[in-house]
Amino acid sequence: MEITQSITTEQTLPKRYKNEINRFWQTGTFSSFQGVDDIRINFAIFCQANQHKNLVIVPGRSESYIKYQELSYDFAQQGYNIFILDHRGQGLSERMLDNPHKGYVNNFEDYAADLNTFINTYVLPHCVEGTKPYLLAHSMGCAISCLYLAEHANKIQAAVLSSPMFAINTGKISPQIANGLICFTSKIEKIFANTACYFPGQKNHDFKAFEDNKLSHSQTRYQIFKELYQKEKSVQLGGVTTQWLKQAHQIKEKIFKQLNKLSTPISVMQAGADTIVDNQAQNEFCQQLHQQLPQQCPEQKPLVIEGAWHELFFEQDQYRQPAIAHCLAWFNQHSQ
Repeated sequence: MEITQSITTEQTLPKRYKNEINRFWQTGTFSSFQGVDDIRINFAIFCQANQHKNLVIVPGRSESYIKYQELSYDFAQQGYNIFILDHRGQGLSERMLDNPHKGYVNNFEDYAADLNTFINTYVLPHCVEGTKPYLLAHSMGCAISCLYLAEHANKIQAAVLSSPMFAINTGKISPQIANGLICFTSKIEKIFANTACYFPGQKNHDFKAFEDNKLSHSQTRYQIFKELYQKEKSVQLGGVTTQWLKQAHQIKEKIFKQLNKLSTPISVMQAGADTIVDNQAQNEFCQQLHQQLPQQCPEQKPLVIEGAWHELFFEQDQYRQPAIAHCLAWFNQHSQ
């Protein structure tokens, strides 16, 4: 599907951020609801009366919806109403520990339950009778979305998973050894600590210089994201706790056990040079999902954006444009 000229580019982005994107953002509805265990979940909605396509955006770890202003604007220009939430323990949503920088969740299923409440209460009522929303998720948001879709596949028309976090990239350490370290650290914490602790080596939020980041090649988009988080300090999040990491390492097994329930049309986009998540786990997901449900992942593999880093929607235009084009084409292919 061809992208219209309204999609932003790195060259035009600074000016459009101050003008069109800022005006668009002012039209949003910003509110919250009480999620699992009465934790406040913040969200944003952008609806136009003449648009009947609805898109749920599910962010990744440490992200806030304020980071998604450009992407929300771009999809709104393509005719979509936008619905996006901040996960518990991050963004503008309520933190669950005394130190708000600690990345924590009790259970990944809590994320999925919050997403279900959000879609039921705030998204589905906007859908014209007989239509369903589309879903676009990034990284951790993909794992959350798979847990959700396994239980509620009939509520979503089609989904795109971008750089999905089915497994974390453990580098030179094997997943088995990494899991052993996590379990050992968790046991020690239960004996000696009365609150969730950072996993060894993790710390409070600290901006990396652009030259040291492994998320995006785009200095323009990275700088905008950095300025947003510096201005709105309440959205800043540090490293992960042992509990979060323990949950993250269990997520692949949970998702793969439920592949036969993922009947929503799903496409996976892989960042070819990703060092944050395990791309092999994405390959396995597509192969096994296709075996379970032949209509899924038609080519039995992800769409690979060669050379791209983890954050496809905040990357240089050469990587971002094909990613958005693929999303639009997939949603159009499965239009209602």
